[in-house]
Parts: sequence; structure tokens; C-alpha cells
Amino acid sequence: MKIIILGAGQVGSSVAEALAAEANDITVVDSNSACLAQLADRLDVRTVTGNAALPSVLRSAGIEDAEMLVAVTQSDQTNLVACKIARGLFNVPTRIARLRGVDFFKDEALLADDMFAVSHAMCPEQDVTDYITRLVAFPEALQVLEFADGQATLVCVRAYEGGLLVGKEIRSMREHLPRDVDARIVAIFRENSPVDPAGKTLIAVGDEVFLLAATEHIRQVLLELRRMQKAVRRIMIAGGGNIGARVAATLEKDHEVKVIECDARRAELIATRFNDALVLCGEATDENLLAQENIDEMDMFLALTNDDEDNIMAASLAKRLGCPRVLALINRRAYADMVEGGPIDIGLSPSQVSIGSLLAFVRQGDVARVHSLRRGAAEALELIVHGDRDSSKVIGRRIEELPVIEGAHIAAILRHGPPKTGLRDGLPVTVSGDEVIIPHHDTVIRADDHVVVFCIHKAQIRKVEKLFQVGLGFF
Repeated sequence: MKIIILGAGQVGSSVAEALAAEANDITVVDSNSACLAQLADRLDVRTVTGNAALPSVLRSAGIEDAEMLVAVTQSDQTNLVACKIARGLFNVPTRIARLRGVDFFKDEALLADDMFAVSHAMCPEQDVTDYITRLVAFPEALQVLEFADGQATLVCVRAYEGGLLVGKEIRSMREHLPRDVDARIVAIFRENSPVDPAGKTLIAVGDEVFLLAATEHIRQVLLELRRMQKAVRRIMIAGGGNIGARVAATLEKDHEVKVIECDARRAELIATRFNDALVLCGEATDENLLAQENIDEMDMFLALTNDDEDNIMAASLAKRLGCPRVLALINRRAYADMVEGGPIDIGLSPSQVSIGSLLAFVRQGDVARVHSLRRGAAEALELIVHGDRDSSKVIGRRIEELPVIEGAHIAAILRHGPPKTGLRDGLPVTVSGDEVIIPHHDTVIRADDHVVVFCIHKAQIRKVEKLFQVGLGFF
């Protein structure tokens, strides 16, 4: 696919790296030639220096025959103008814009074809905020990902000494769950290498275990299988920038939140925006400040500054001073791989959180959602099944009849159904008829099912896409 990326900052570079790795034809546009030169040295991409909102620059980038425009500069205005030009002058089919202003998300009419012509708007800062909020809700988890509009949840946890499943076969999990609750271990990573999650596989201490279940059941599944950490109530955040301020504003409603910001003006500004969160002006790497603010009484510490080194230092210090759970925002992949599993519980890469919304547009077939896992080495896709038994390779067939793709597993199926009438507190209520199915060998796939597939190697993704594609005869 021919893709033009506008902006070579952290977001643009991460997008270029992810898409170039999949043999796409990538051109990156930015006004900073030095930044482009560094990117070209690392990746197989073409670069163009210039103003991303000018038609002449876009022509130089080859927009006339581009299939997708990804506008992720630091400027909302530039991104919007570029999408408008791409649609109006060059008829680019897919136009994605990074937008920070909340007003654009409140009024979808602004993004329609007759306005700014944005096919899909993304806000990486909000994506990271939502992701961190889920981790706060599940403090024992390394990752928490949602599918099917939040109806199914995938959680990654680390197996610990004394855990119910440690030293036992995966298939024994069923013995620990209530009859009306089903779940699936879809992947295991041991010392950074995948382990086949077959029924006879033994779980070892330190394994990263990916569990999937209906969202309404996931907490119960974790409670049955793993020692639950106490609910997070007190949170300290290092950094009051775009992400730190968003996270604090989201969490202050139900948590006691303290924010440490080194810039006095910024600290004063964000303090006026919060209702309950306490803002402190100082350095998050100041041991005396952390001790004075009772870091040992905090349930979680979030290092969310714009500096990787500061985040690593602050999170490590918070851990040493007694905070039980620490997270550090880390942009450099080498740093994230190095620190996670040591004193830092979670090294979070912002680019890997937000890249999934883009990958859904470059996948073949009807892909509703993509989650990039383990720094992009693995992937979970939510595919929508179309066609009929004649035009589809999967419709009307049992799971055991489908071709085996090594390293790819069907983890869950969401099946839409008509609303149902039930009782709540003795009163009739209407509830959703949708069903989250944890598939077994005899489960039959139907048209319009949403199928979640876990790929432990990205190399298998194309095979999965082909399996779910509809034959031309259907159209």
C-alpha cells in the first residue's frame, strides 16, 4: 500500500516504522530535514522536506496515487488542512488525522467529507490515557485490551510462585472457574519466546499469560486464577504534560491523585483545571519530595513526563521507596525492553498503544480493531466475517475444519443478537442479545461474527487475512 505520513516526530516515526516493516511504500513529509535524515537512515522510507499543508509538497510526496494519508504533525490545523486537500484535490481514499483538540471529537460533522474530510481521527494522548486507566483498574495486569466495543477483554498477567495454575496444565483452568464463566489462555511468553498454549502446556513462574474472556467475567477469572492486588486508591503522577494532565483529570473522580510538575507555570495552569487532584511543583526524581509526600503510602506511581530517563529514574526511585506498583512511559523501544520486569513493573510505549487504530486501515479484509502486542512482535485482530458458505472459507465451518495457521489462534467470537427481556430487581428490563463466545473445536462461525485472532508472530497475519477474505463471487 502506498502511504504518505505527515510529521516525523515521535508519533510519525513510530507509524513509519510499523508500516514500513510490513512492506508498504512509505513517504514521510516534515519541515525538519535533520529529523527526516535520521529517519531515512533507520528505515526504508522516502522523505520529502516541506510544509505538509501545501499541495505542491504533497505532490512531491506522490499523493496523486497514494492510497492513504496519515497526518500526524504537532499541529491540528496542518493535519486538518492536509486531509481536506487530500480529499478535494487528489481523492485519496483514506485520510487519518491526529487531533488534540477535544472540540473536533465532540462535533463529528467537522470531520465529514464536506468539511475537513477526515476518514478517521486519532488522539494518541487519549489512547494512552484510556490504556493507563484500564491498567489502574487491573493493577495485577501488564496489559489490558478491549475488543468488540468493550464486550471482550484480553489481559496479560505474570505467573507468580504459588499461583493456582503454576506447574499445572492449561486445560486445568476450567476446574477453577464457575460453570457459567468461560475463558481462554490465548498465548504464553516465556523468557520473551512464545510457548504453544495447548491444553497440556505447563505454566511456569514468570510466564506472561494472555487471558481472554467476556468483559463482565474477566475480573472473576483473574480472582479465581491469580492473587489479586488491592484496588488502587492513591496515585502519584510524575509529569503534568498532555498525557499526565489527561490521566490525572480522568482518575481524580474516583482516586486520590497527586501530580508532580517541574515547571511552575505549567503546575499553576493544570491546578486550575482539576477539581480534586493535588499539584506539586518539584522534581519527581527528588527523593526527599517523594518521601515527604508519602510515596510508600501510594498504591501506584505513574511516570508520565516527556523524558524517558526521568521516567525510568523516577519510577525506579518510587519503587525503592516503597510504592508497590510503578509504570514508566518510555518512547525508546530499547529502554522499554530493558527496564520492564526489573524495579519497573510496566514500561509503556505510547506508540504501541496508539498504532493499533492505524493498523486496522492497512489490514486486508474488514478489520474492526488491531492491538499491537509485545512491542509490535505479536498482534491481536478483530475481524468481521462476511459472505456465505460458498464465498467464505470460514462461514458454516467448525473451528476444527479450518486450515491450521501455526502461531495463530481464534481466541473469541462476538455474535450479535436481538435485544432480550430479563428481570432486574424484580422489574423487566431490556438487555443486549450480543454474546461473547470462547470457541471450542466444534464451534461454528457465522456471517457477521466478530472473530478475535491472536497472532504470536506478525508473519502469520497475511495468512489470517486471506483466510477471512470474501471471494469475488460474493459481490
